[in-house]
Amino acid sequence: VLSRNANDDWADWSKTDDERTVKKRGRKESLQMAKFLERTKVSIALIITSPRQLAAQTAEIVAQKLKTKLSEDDHLAPGFNVAKLKALLKIHSYRDLMIAGHEPDFGEMVYALTGGAIKLSKGGIALVQVEQETMRGRLLLLISPREIKRSSTES
Repeated sequence: VLSRNANDDWADWSKTDDERTVKKRGRKESLQMAKFLERTKVSIALIITSPRQLAAQTAEIVAQKLKTKLSEDDHLAPGFNVAKLKALLKIHSYRDLMIAGHEPDFGEMVYALTGGAIKLSKGGIALVQVEQETMRGRLLLLISPREIKRSSTES
């Protein structure tokens, strides 16, 4: 599972991206993301997050709700790619991972793994099945926070 950091609601932000934090809307989206994963029975043994605050805070909210282990990894800093994913998968021997990070890295990586072009919305989820031997993958699900919210009202 790839998850992009939730919305940050900082319209007039003048500092670096590294300093932005999740605000009220982002916390709500993060919780909805966790509830969606719980409701759809997506198995997550470990959440690995970028060191940037937005991704880390999003991942922490999801990890708390799902009662899942959380780990920060510098491989997920901006510039994350298939080579870094391969290294990450060697370090963390879990089969069912959620990786919290950033665009455009995730979109480019999904394209490299699957051949499919995507743009992962803030607070969105992409479920990608990856064959570690070949580093080829299949996109199983791409969902925005708006669709996550809508799915919760339909169940």
